[in-house]
Amino acid sequence: MTLPKFVFGMAMVIAVVALWSYMDAAGWGTILLRAVICAVVLQVGYFLVVLAMVLRAGPKPAEAAKPKTATEGAATVPADDMTPKGSAH
Repeated sequence: MTLPKFVFGMAMVIAVVALWSYMDAAGWGTILLRAVICAVVLQVGYFLVVLAMVLRAGPKPAEAAKPKTATEGAATVPADDMTPKGSAH
């Protein structure tokens, strides 16, 4: 899920919670408290989902330990190559 979609969804959910609290004849303090709690729960949930996705997509230990060859995308620049590249200004 992209960030704009998440922010839009979060705003809609908080608006629904605030409207529900208002229709429930809650005080302004209670409405604000419910909206803040809703926002915190959504943020924590989003963080945990993104964290799980990152941890699941990480390299496997066998792949991380294996050195890459030139055909697999490893950089092959000689250690003594000191020629400048690009413009001087």
